[in-house]
Amino acid sequence: MKKLLLTAVLAATAASSAFADNMPKLVTVVTSPDAQTQLMSMVLTMQAASQGADTHIMLCGPAGDLALRDAPETATAAQPPKDLSPQGLMQTIREKTGATVEVCAIYLPGRGEDASVLLDGIGVADPAEMAARLMDDDTRVLNY
Repeated sequence: MKKLLLTAVLAATAASSAFADNMPKLVTVVTSPDAQTQLMSMVLTMQAASQGADTHIMLCGPAGDLALRDAPETATAAQPPKDLSPQGLMQTIREKTGATVEVCAIYLPGRGEDASVLLDGIGVADPAEMAARLMDDDTRVLNY
């Protein structure tokens, strides 16, 4: 019985490890200034994360404002039908799923600011790392 139980535990561990190695990968790139487009990008990213995707969000251009501590109202205003804001849902995704959220490497220099203006837990993307992530054959890229 012990041998059978040990075999079952080892098989389950191997299956779990194989699933983690084969976890779908998603990179969501958001550049749109449109609040509804930004929110929908977060809705779909949250759905993918809820279905097991390893998610990474990169914000650039006007969408980088979602990462700001002092974000504009377009990033923080609740929208129908669930009264969610793009920034709020982005933060929920990061906190609940462990998704990585970064601004593109030129966003802050373009604003003349440093990382201190970003929300806690949000970083700056390394171009080489992001390029490798985008080029990975196992990664799906959503671009908004």
